[in-house]
Amino acid sequence: MTLLVTGGGGYLGAELGRQRPDATPTSHDALDVNDADAVMRYFLKHGPGVVIHTAYRMGDAETNVRGAYNVALAAHRVGARLIHLSSDLVFDGEQGAPYTEDDEPRPVLEYGQQKLEAEQLVARVHPEAAIVRTSLLYGPPDGPQEALARRDDVEFHDDEIRSPIRVRDLAAALLELAGRDFAGILHIAGPEALSRRDFAERLRGAPVRSRPSPPGRPRNVALDSSRAHRLLHS
Repeated sequence: MTLLVTGGGGYLGAELGRQRPDATPTSHDALDVNDADAVMRYFLKHGPGVVIHTAYRMGDAETNVRGAYNVALAAHRVGARLIHLSSDLVFDGEQGAPYTEDDEPRPVLEYGQQKLEAEQLVARVHPEAAIVRTSLLYGPPDGPQEALARRDDVEFHDDEIRSPIRVRDLAAALLELAGRDFAGILHIAGPEALSRRDFAERLRGAPVRSRPSPPGRPRNVALDSSRAHRLLHS
């Protein structure tokens, strides 16, 4: 079955390509997800069987929301299986325990609000889609988190809790999910809840500068991935 990966030039998209060399990766230059007509024409021409939508741009609501809608609508039109990537930042971090798929999203950051809006649009236009919430990605191969951890001018929050996951593990899980008929929200994240400081120190292998998170940031957005563990073997 033909696999199309949006955001194929990104960290996750590139890893999906490594694990599935037969996949068709699309960069922004090859397919502008913000152009609804172009997306529809591309899907009608190539007829993908499965689409994994990883494309996003931090701070770009047009790509994060409207782009996701365009991809979901086109995937539904051609009958393609859709896996849409979302984020742990749809939560406010005030629950005090890992979030399950049944917990109510309450984003406090603009990016989290955009990802939640995208989830809602995707579910509306492609009810059979799988919406995967995940967390910070790391290598090997080294990615943005490793690069950040090596910097001496960055202070890492010691009270912001996430569930980091290896990019290769997430990619493998997404590819397995592509072959299943699961629809709805699924959390796929790492097994440990770590502060940004602890995570950075693990990546760097040395202490890093740290401070408490500023007001308005979510504190503990660790994800409960037990449903994915029951469903998937990856």
